Amino acid sequence: MKKLIRFTLNGHKVSAEVESHKMLLEVLREEFELTGPKEGCGQGECGACTVLVDGYNIDSCIYPAFEVDGKEVVTVEGLLGEGNKLHPVQKAFVESGGIQCGFCTPGMIMSAVALLARNKEPSEEEIKRGISGNLCRCTGYIQIIESIKKAGEMMP
Repeated sequence: MKKLIRFTLNGHKVSAEVESHKMLLEVLREEFELTGPKEGCGQGECGACTVLVDGYNIDSCIYPAFEVDGKEVVTVEGLLGEGNKLHPVQKAFVESGGIQCGFCTPGMIMSAVALLARNKEPSEEEIKRGISGNLCRCTGYIQIIESIKKAGEMMP
């Protein structure tokens, strides 16, 4: 069964005709050619596919595409400002070395954006909880935590 869904994607009203079994990650990558969200595990365990839906970080690999009908979806691509200006979280990740191989980075950034939207000065424990659904195999998390702390200071 196919259904037409309409939603806001990175600030733009969009629509797509999708099959009932499709997950949001597949629609984002296949229909809209957004490669920021990655499929790591396909089971909602690694967070590489994290996007924001109505401001909440979700694992798009297990989120049914039908569920975004009428909602707002933001991917890492949607964080760029005018003239490709980096979002403060992206800038902090670059400046603090929170990026290693980069595979987990889009999902990690999206979880950090969701956390900082709720709490601009999170403690280290709150940061760890905020990114607990995102796995990184490269950094040991120290630079990621420092990046999120710095981003909180940089946010308006």
